[in-house]
Amino acid sequence: MTAIRHLSLGHACVDVYQGAVAALVPYFVAERAYTYAAASGVVLAASLLSSVVQPLFGALTDRWAMPWLLPLSALTAGAGVALSGVTDSYALTLAAVAVSGVGVAAYHPEAARAARAAAGGSHTAMGWFALGGNLGFGAAPLLVMAVVGLGGLGASPLLIVPALAGAVLCAAAVRATGRRSVSGRTSAGARRDDWPSFLRLSGAIVCRSVVFVGLSAFVSLYVRERTGGGETAGTVALCVLYAGGAGGTVVGGRLADRYGRLTVVRRSYLLTVPAVAGLVLVPGPLVHAFVALTSAGLYVPFSLHVTLGQDCLPRRVGTASGVTLGLAVSVGGLAAPALGALADATSLRTALLPLVVLPAVGRLLMCGLREPGAEDQAVAAGSVSSSTA
Repeated sequence: MTAIRHLSLGHACVDVYQGAVAALVPYFVAERAYTYAAASGVVLAASLLSSVVQPLFGALTDRWAMPWLLPLSALTAGAGVALSGVTDSYALTLAAVAVSGVGVAAYHPEAARAARAAAGGSHTAMGWFALGGNLGFGAAPLLVMAVVGLGGLGASPLLIVPALAGAVLCAAAVRATGRRSVSGRTSAGARRDDWPSFLRLSGAIVCRSVVFVGLSAFVSLYVRERTGGGETAGTVALCVLYAGGAGGTVVGGRLADRYGRLTVVRRSYLLTVPAVAGLVLVPGPLVHAFVALTSAGLYVPFSLHVTLGQDCLPRRVGTASGVTLGLAVSVGGLAAPALGALADATSLRTALLPLVVLPAVGRLLMCGLREPGAEDQAVAAGSVSSSTA
């Protein structure tokens, strides 16, 4: 449990910087007069390079042990966000958040592998690991409000503090899980990689990602607009969106241990459809309730995506982790500029309407997907029964 605890806390410190980019958007709009499209471009910069290089880091960790990536990537993720508020041009701001995105990309494949080794096959333990990252997401708006809300964008270098703590925790996790992580690289067994199932799973995660990143970028501004509650109402809405990770991932792991991963994932996607519709369409203070419901639907399957992907590609666990925990998640940022441009041309409400459909698309992609290894187990069982007949 010590290893999982260190990995979970380190995950929290790193994923602060995924949440911090979206949390900074309202301050860029207020202090630098960015348009919606320009502000969403900041989210894109954090996501784009991360999306491209994350599978590369996953492939590298499939071939070589790279535990030193964990503390180094934590520092890189923090440095980029810390510099983003003090750069004096839009291009340098984009470059700074892109560097942060690379740090996040480098972290996740190796961290997910180490966590799976430390978890010993427990969905609940992996839920605790995912919980750490989601707590980091949830803490990001509060941290940004405390630092940038009080001191302006010029105070952003103070945001490096979680990265320093994360580097220490990651170094401790490396010491605790080094041997198990390395030994796990050769434990693929006889099962083959199931690429068709993995691609369908990845498509569903992309749908989830576009919804999550789109809401992360704009829910704060949208709730301010809908409720007239000002900066506090917007920050609360973003915190509620992220706070689902505080319980959703652990609940998802426990439900999966009882009912099976695919059942839980499919029902979560179905829940998300009416939740997002209520968030976008229901007026007034009730919007916060629908933000909470949306958060639950998005977070319950989060850790299950990771283990499903790893089990679909048992011979390429690093690649699977890089895609399910990284690429398919961060690729949602690629849609942010389109949503921002649509919001500039029409309204935020109109721009968010397409997000209602995407969870249903994700659910359709999950149709017919089987539990990884089930076919091999059935074949093995048939062989045993034939030999004993």
